[in-house]
Parts: sequence; C-alpha cells; structure tokens
Amino acid sequence: MNISFFLTPKAMTAYIYCNDTIRQGMEKMYHHGYTAIPVLDEDGHYLGTITEGDFLWTVLDFHHPMPEMRDLEKRYISEIPLRWNYVSVHINATMEELYHRSISQNFIPVVDDRGMFIGIVTRQDIIKYFAKTRDIIDEKVRDD
Repeated sequence: MNISFFLTPKAMTAYIYCNDTIRQGMEKMYHHGYTAIPVLDEDGHYLGTITEGDFLWTVLDFHHPMPEMRDLEKRYISEIPLRWNYVSVHINATMEELYHRSISQNFIPVVDDRGMFIGIVTRQDIIKYFAKTRDIIDEKVRDD
C-alpha cells in the first residue's frame, strides 16, 4: 500500500527551520499545540524533530536566573541538541514500517528520494488504518 494516502502534506504541516530563533520555534509549537515539530534546513531537507522537552532543557541550561524572551531571540534552533530520534521514512515505506515507528513517535516524517521533507503520517492515522483493517477482517469472518 502506498503511504501517500495517509500523508499530511508539508503545506498542511507546521515545521520550523534550523535557522529560526528559539523563540520563533517555541511560539510556533505553542500556537499549533504540538509537543514535537519537524526541523528543516533552509533547502527543505528533514534534519530531525524538536520536542517541548528539548526546548525546556535548553532554557533550563541557560545561566540562572531564567532567561528573558529577548535572550531566546539571540539563539537558534540549530543550537538545541535533539534528545529524541524521530526517524523519517521514505514515501515508499510499508505500513509495517509506519506501525513500528508509531510505537515511539507521535508522527512519522516522510521524505522523498532527495531527503526533502514532504509531510507527516500521524500515529492516529496509522491506528485508524489498522482498526479499519481489523473491522473488515472481522466482518468477513462473520459473513463466512
């Protein structure tokens, strides 16, 4: 099965660039209500996913007292170590690959042959697919 059926395209997905400021990244994540967001380079290649924990640990690592927002405008996303490895998949990935990734990731970033970010597949979409597949199988068994 082609996973493009499940793909939320890049145009409908929030993401940030590695050269965005920490404040810009935090504000975008907050605005969308996300706990994690893809990070891209300036050309659109997928670099990784930053989580709210990554932001928190970075802010806490600043010298005390807590930094002011203007301090977060002078630091960049590229300076934040990513603590989780949200592995991307190729557009030709199998449903089994998506399933295995979804166990530890809220969403799975999808890239093309050049490593360009083209969108995400959410854990919710994967669960719905397998639930629907199971319902179809159960219905078939009842009909036999």
